[in-house]
Amino acid sequence: MTKAFPSVLVTGFQPFGGQTVNPSWLAVSRLPEEIGHAPIHRAELPVKWFAVLDCLEALAEQYRPDILLLTGQAGGRDALCLERVGINLCEAKGADNDGLVLQDTPIFPEGPAAYFSNLPYRKMKEALDELKIPNRYSFSAGAYLCNHVLYGALHLGATRFPEMKSLFLHVPYLPEQAEKLAKAQEEDAGGERSGPVSPSMPLETIVKGVEAVLAAAIAQWREEHLL
Repeated sequence: MTKAFPSVLVTGFQPFGGQTVNPSWLAVSRLPEEIGHAPIHRAELPVKWFAVLDCLEALAEQYRPDILLLTGQAGGRDALCLERVGINLCEAKGADNDGLVLQDTPIFPEGPAAYFSNLPYRKMKEALDELKIPNRYSFSAGAYLCNHVLYGALHLGATRFPEMKSLFLHVPYLPEQAEKLAKAQEEDAGGERSGPVSPSMPLETIVKGVEAVLAAAIAQWREEHLL
């Protein structure tokens, strides 16, 4: 029996690096129950190298998503970034939330060097452009946990869940995060602000952006499956 609507899973990350909030999860947690009549499932992922892919695999098993949108924080970026490439590498100077640092480590030793995102990123970008929400393509999701889950999701799609299409969306700091960081830097510099406040985006704008890219992906799925 043909499904009328796709199964949709959206994830955000827990706070990390001394932060008390993560705008990705705050945005995901504020999504409506349905978008385009498709039910929206949500999950908060741990910022832990060895736990996060087990968590992602369990979620894929539970929800069997046709559409998997992963989201995460990218401090310093000034736009929503549609990540188009996941690489088979763990490489970070900073620790995860278990205090673990990984470098020069493949995510899956038997996996290819990279995977390309396979959700309709052009339609997603058009949806963001229509709303005049700052956005761009990105060809590097880094090599920390955001890239980790993007590559992991695409590997799961290639090896276990062929119907699951995935893409990662990086979101900027919230304004309050950027101001807090600027104040901390000011204190470290002896009371003088050493540079401009980091770029940021209001939470409501991030939520609208996530809704828009999901609506585009859902519309594309229905166009492909309900001809």
